[in-house]
Amino acid sequence: MSIPLGSKPLSSLLFRQKTIVYAGLLAIGLASWGYMLWMAWAMEHMDIVEMWMPPRSGGRPWGFYDFWMCFVMWIIMMIAMMLPSISPMVLLFSKVNKTKKEKEQIYAPTFIFLSGYLLSWAVFSIIATLVQWPLHESALLNPMMNSRSYLLSGLILISAGIYQFTPLKEVCLKHCRTPLTYLFAHWKDGKLGALYMGLHHGTFCVGCCWMLMAILFALGVMNLLWIMALALFVLFEKIPYIKDSYIRTIPGFVFIGWGVYWVHTYFLVNHLY
Repeated sequence: MSIPLGSKPLSSLLFRQKTIVYAGLLAIGLASWGYMLWMAWAMEHMDIVEMWMPPRSGGRPWGFYDFWMCFVMWIIMMIAMMLPSISPMVLLFSKVNKTKKEKEQIYAPTFIFLSGYLLSWAVFSIIATLVQWPLHESALLNPMMNSRSYLLSGLILISAGIYQFTPLKEVCLKHCRTPLTYLFAHWKDGKLGALYMGLHHGTFCVGCCWMLMAILFALGVMNLLWIMALALFVLFEKIPYIKDSYIRTIPGFVFIGWGVYWVHTYFLVNHLY
């Protein structure tokens, strides 16, 4: 049932809606970060707690349970890292829907839009799991999910740096930095429309950030410090008041320089010069 416009001041309704949305996002975020903190702690205290670890290279083959647990790790990690940056878009979507509900127009619950967004990251998490499997099988990642190869780490960082300069990164980043423009340009009514909008926006978000997430293969898939650092960078990257050229090029040069250093180290360690 729609809320009559005259029953409460509009500002009060919007404040309540904003509170509900932020409370929901905060609860999901805290649960996700709680799981990440527990997993990081458990990896350091495997003598007193049991937890899933990827099969060792040359040991038992990966099974369905291994794929599932790896996927769960990735999707929860993506939720924890991406929720802060998607919050402005979710809040705007909620405000538009509130107005539509008050006018007795077609509207959709905000969680459907958020579900569509997270669905795009679920697809990314499946791909990340499929990439992680052969890296463990070839012993390029150890059971603690840290890189064993200077060359692998260097090439990933160089690739991430180069990606910062690509047109695809530019397009996706501009899209993610203008949530209000997105809603005006791509709004679709109804529940299916909300799901489509979330998935569509999430696809641009994945296109913007997927190489940043791939850096975890170089720095440690479960390295909590770097997970937090990348989450902050993703949030900082989407601030519209900073020129997108700066936010792309400066980190790009840093990643490339860092990657070149690791490749150089690889050749030195293996006496290939």
